[in-house]
Amino acid sequence: MTTIQAPYFPIIYVRGYAATADEIEDTVATPYMGFNLGATKSRQDHTGEINRFIFESPLLRLMKDEGYTDTYRDGDYVKDQASAKSVWIFRYYEKTSRDLGDGKRRQMVAFAVDLRRFILSVRERVCGDDAAARRAFRVYLVAHSMGGLICRCYLQNLCLRGSGNTTLNASLELPGDHLVDKVFTYGTPHNGIDIKGFNVPDIGLTRTLEADTFNRADMADYLALKGKPERVDHLDGHFPPERFFCCIGTNYRDYTAFMGLARRGTGPMSDGLVMIDNAAVDNAPRAFVHRSHSGAYGLVNSEEGYQNLRRFLFGQIRVDARLAVDAITLPAAVEKAAGGHAQRDRINAAYYIETEAAVRGARYFLQQRRFDQSCALMRSYDQLMRRKEPLVLFTGYLHQGAKMPEANDRALAFQIRVALQVPAYEIDSKFWFDEHYPGDYIYDDTLTFEVRPRQTPLSIWYGIASIHSPRRAPRRITQKDMQLGADGALEIEIRLGFEPDTKNPPAPGFSGRLLLRVSSWNQADADK
Repeated sequence: MTTIQAPYFPIIYVRGYAATADEIEDTVATPYMGFNLGATKSRQDHTGEINRFIFESPLLRLMKDEGYTDTYRDGDYVKDQASAKSVWIFRYYEKTSRDLGDGKRRQMVAFAVDLRRFILSVRERVCGDDAAARRAFRVYLVAHSMGGLICRCYLQNLCLRGSGNTTLNASLELPGDHLVDKVFTYGTPHNGIDIKGFNVPDIGLTRTLEADTFNRADMADYLALKGKPERVDHLDGHFPPERFFCCIGTNYRDYTAFMGLARRGTGPMSDGLVMIDNAAVDNAPRAFVHRSHSGAYGLVNSEEGYQNLRRFLFGQIRVDARLAVDAITLPAAVEKAAGGHAQRDRINAAYYIETEAAVRGARYFLQQRRFDQSCALMRSYDQLMRRKEPLVLFTGYLHQGAKMPEANDRALAFQIRVALQVPAYEIDSKFWFDEHYPGDYIYDDTLTFEVRPRQTPLSIWYGIASIHSPRRAPRRITQKDMQLGADGALEIEIRLGFEPDTKNPPAPGFSGRLLLRVSSWNQADADK
């Protein structure tokens, strides 16, 4: 009898875009289409030397960490029954290959149809005729780049409208249940690809190479979005965004594809191909990691990307981090130069908000946005002062199975660094350099958290480095310090910077709150 128990569903990998016929042939010539590639290089250290860090590949790590198996046997996919804890590669480019197919290019809906066939074939191999297993069957879709758009076309279009072919629809059970539990995307251009600020057009060479796939008008069509929306990065209500994670790359410098032309066209605030602002689905959880779109320093073959994937799929606790800005004070000399407090509308500044998140014992960051990496969140003084909604920072997941074995206690421990940098102030649109020091921070601190999920109620302790010393979490968050959301989530506020009622606050200075929403993850599914 087949056993299917959440959160251990089959995983289907969906690769990204191949531009030329030769790239397609190279792609189909490999069994795992790149998902078996690891890496041995990490960032440079303080001496400029490249750090050696061996990441075996996402496939091998899933097998070693979570007990998954691959599904190739005797030169093809396994013919007999497969485990629910299995990894599958959706080889959608085979039909387009000259050697294994007919060499003809296909549109996104055709890829979505093939994905439907593939998911049903996985269900057949995993469940057979077991009615209970078929009812419980779900898959995880893990996609890189354009692969994420194929997944969205499948979820938002095909499963709702069918293929347009009545006979084919009947054989594929369409319209019908998408059979997908979660989706994880690496570097997917959910709002298209922009080069030099212009969306990829639907003309000439782009159409020949099917790069028009990343044109927003074409995307709206194959994603079945109504009208002509300005942005196409939303699921249109057809899949829960909380189960759709976006891993966003921020290292444009290490992207070498297309002879480096792409990174020159995108520049900072991108992974070298996809702009940060285009790389997430609206309202979906996300994390930013300092990796490029692909290659030796790419998202897919990185420890950072894998750890976000593993924790999203199998973790037990979800942590959403936001930042509320209550007050920002300006240097006294700036206000004086502008004519006093009443003339503040003459003053502006670009504030760079840096965030980093890491778990105890790790050599990687689950989240990292820094000014010196050209990817910090930037907001103007006016935007921060007039904004009512907190800034969304990132979402992370805690996984008891991923806790470092060397830890002496059972706590799931992690750190969050929050910093605000002001490169320069402006008065009447002119830079003010008096008393200015480059790289100056008005706030920079690190919070350490320890979560003990086995205690009831959930035990959470924290410490702020500047107050309680680094790496310490001596203060327990009591029921008075938190609110219980309607869905059972714990909503926590931690004061950062100076107190709002301070008579003589530091100038410049920052007052705000780190807002954490801590909720159960995967537990309800596992208990069904």
